[in-house]
Amino acid sequence: MKWIKRAVPIALCVALLLSQPVSAASLITETESGMTAAESMALETPPEFDDALPVAATASSLEIGGKSAILMDITSGTVLYEKNVHEKLPIASVTKVMTLLLVMEALDTGRISLDDAVTCSSEAASMGGSQIWLEPGEIMSVHDLIKAAAVVSANDACAALAEHIDGSIESFVEHMNARAAELGMNDTLFLDCSGLNDEAHSSAYDVALMSCELMKHPLIKQYTTIWMDSLRDGQSQLVNTNKLIRFYKGATGLKTGTTSTAGHNLSATAERDGLSLVAVILGCSTTDERFGGARKMLDYGFAHYSLYTPQIDAAQLKPITVLRGVETKVATYAEMPKPMLMKKGDEKRVTCTVELASDLEAPVELGQIVGKVRLMRDGEELAAYPVYAKTAIERLGFGECFKRLFSALCG
Repeated sequence: MKWIKRAVPIALCVALLLSQPVSAASLITETESGMTAAESMALETPPEFDDALPVAATASSLEIGGKSAILMDITSGTVLYEKNVHEKLPIASVTKVMTLLLVMEALDTGRISLDDAVTCSSEAASMGGSQIWLEPGEIMSVHDLIKAAAVVSANDACAALAEHIDGSIESFVEHMNARAAELGMNDTLFLDCSGLNDEAHSSAYDVALMSCELMKHPLIKQYTTIWMDSLRDGQSQLVNTNKLIRFYKGATGLKTGTTSTAGHNLSATAERDGLSLVAVILGCSTTDERFGGARKMLDYGFAHYSLYTPQIDAAQLKPITVLRGVETKVATYAEMPKPMLMKKGDEKRVTCTVELASDLEAPVELGQIVGKVRLMRDGEELAAYPVYAKTAIERLGFGECFKRLFSALCG
């Protein structure tokens, strides 16, 4: 029975290869992953992705390999698990997370567009390692270069993008380090845009920071979730060797990286029920160790945490008395709180109370803060949100005061 399971994906792989003429160089996979394209395409569900595997009950009981690792909530930056998170290590092609971040930001600001035609330079074509075999003078769109960088970790594509954005690879690397400093990546030094230079370094914490920043760009998921695709009008087949994309529920990316010095590294992102997590593991001795470790961290996060959206009781947002105003009361409102990361079950212990000013002296401005909403759990304040005046109320003038007094006396 087992041979049948193996035969089916292999047969599909062969069928794909035979469906059109494919040269030896046209089936592209990330060479540094340690797997051939055929092996990647014929994968059965690996043991490290078995849904029946137990989930750690606590962060302290997680057994994660590698030299360092971290699990972080992407939205809040909350660390859910950590192991030697600031140890400076070479990260190989995980470096490309920063390269892709700068590409996304250049797209956002309009410096480049997906349709831009990029001409490959001799330097970009000479990168070596994982590549799509760009030729000097070959023209490829930014869209296709991003696809090549994200799916098969193409060093030549990264170099071409770097030159297109900043004029040269050297200027782009300066840009990378400046952006890292802005993000608070204090353990990081970039020396190239691809991760080929093992004298560069970063840390699990810093990789998590730049991964969170990259995942703020929804467009990147269109590339990092690709399992198979093609370039050059179908002449070059791309196969993603990030097993998470194929086998892990909710996987959204992100980047593998391997060299003999750095070992096997991974920044893995996934989303379930609105909760987005990143698991980073560095310095593993095998590729199974990195994928297994990332899966364990992600499983732990999704099993024990969720997003809780506080609910404000509208009945508590009562009008407030206004003294010496043209109106005697002002309505109030509060903006809906954003979802909060919380351990599953803890939301039952959260209380939401509204504190309002006893009265206000006119004039009252539109949007004036007149109170706050407090979220408490077991006596600890989790968050506080302002309550605002819904309308503006002017102060009574002398004439209006006299008119009201006269009306009251004549009653």
